Amino acid sequence: MTTKLERRIKIKYRVRNKISGTAERPRMSVFRSNKQIYVQIINDLTGATLASASSLGLEACPKKEQAAKVGELIAKKAIESGITTVVFDRNGYLYHGRVKEVADAARNGGLKF
Repeated sequence: MTTKLERRIKIKYRVRNKISGTAERPRMSVFRSNKQIYVQIINDLTGATLASASSLGLEACPKKEQAAKVGELIAKKAIESGITTVVFDRNGYLYHGRVKEVADAARNGGLKF
């Protein structure tokens, strides 16, 4: 029997074998903890983080609203640095709840994926 974490890591590696971020289409990776949510835009060819955003400092509102604000913030930062299209990496999490909120808010902010 596998734990939730082992299952997520298996899914994560399976997905990461198929997708990779390039300079033209970097990877937008989401990490979700119990209290916070973090998003990075990564160029996997150089291993560089091009933009990042997190929910640190947004503890006053509910978690789904925090995720939506993080999605808007990462879209704004990405567009300022010249990134318009990304590859979405849900990092083994289900595309539901806070992960979906980040993706929808980033799309509304102008990112394409």
